Amino acid sequence: MPLRRAVSKVRTLPEIEAWSAHMHKAGAIVHYALLLDQPRHEAGRCYWPVEVRTTEKLWRRFYVTPDGKRILSKD
Repeated sequence: MPLRRAVSKVRTLPEIEAWSAHMHKAGAIVHYALLLDQPRHEAGRCYWPVEVRTTEKLWRRFYVTPDGKRILSKD
């Protein structure tokens, strides 16, 4: 469940929903990738990277705690 929660937190961000809708209208497929082999530790917390992509192009990367309560955005 924490895996799904991390991706859902990113998918439901207003800017991601708007961008995703725009990309779908343009005919692109949006992918969300949770990279468990690349955790980041910051301020004593573990963050999982969640990438937002279209086909092979990375659009943005977010870092989400396993409980989904904290999100960091790194462009």
